[in-house]
Amino acid sequence: MKIQRIYSKNAQYQKFEVLKNNRNKRYKYKEFFVEGVRNINEAIKNGWTVNSFIYSFEKKLSFWATDTISNTKTQTNFELTSTLMNDLSGKSDTSELMAIVQMREDNLEQIKLSDNPILALFDRPSNKGNLGTIIRSCDALGVECLVITGHAVDLYDPETLAASMGSFFKVPVIRIADNDSIISWISALKHQYEDLQVMGTSSHADKEIYECNLTSPILFMIGNETKGLSHKMQEISDIVFTIPMDTSSSASSFNVACAASIMFYETVRQRSKKK
Repeated sequence: MKIQRIYSKNAQYQKFEVLKNNRNKRYKYKEFFVEGVRNINEAIKNGWTVNSFIYSFEKKLSFWATDTISNTKTQTNFELTSTLMNDLSGKSDTSELMAIVQMREDNLEQIKLSDNPILALFDRPSNKGNLGTIIRSCDALGVECLVITGHAVDLYDPETLAASMGSFFKVPVIRIADNDSIISWISALKHQYEDLQVMGTSSHADKEIYECNLTSPILFMIGNETKGLSHKMQEISDIVFTIPMDTSSSASSFNVACAASIMFYETVRQRSKKK
């Protein structure tokens, strides 16, 4: 492992900035920027490859930071001035340790599923906070895989990672751009799980979530925040359901992350009751 000191906003420092702020550059380098104790801990715990750590040589590091650096294999670590660390950090209280982590390939075949999985598909997510929150709910409620379709916000954006509160590194999240690949994947799932239900969501559906049997293998189809579930995804669905709201409510719909959490929780509730 090499150590490189940086005193100015040189080319290497500028690379850190583009990994934070530029989606295209992230995918060019196949790396992304990680900040925060929980995120770094979860990345290491779940076997992600950390290429580099970034920290200041002008401040004494905590035991956690020195222990993390000492016990994690990296390619090159970068020591910056405190001013550069302050400029690079996305927090008001500058992080003492940041990391550059290697992306993983989008490969559904590598996902090992249980005998009765809960799965989810998020159709064209357009908000980083919602995506990160849904990843967090997937982790909390036992969803084994989340698939993202179409033109979506960047999975590796720092805002998405921050909203996931570390769950990003635990839950397999796979990007699939085209409908044909989605259809092939669902077909393979139905071959593997004969009783799999593909369940689409809509605020206009007649069937309500508590009327559905959620105890068998299930794939939830979650719609875009503004446009909802696409017509093609609704066609693929075996059932389209809604989450009932108070008849006197002035709200027209749930926030998508709230709705997803309700769906996942109702599934866990039904399965726990069945046991």
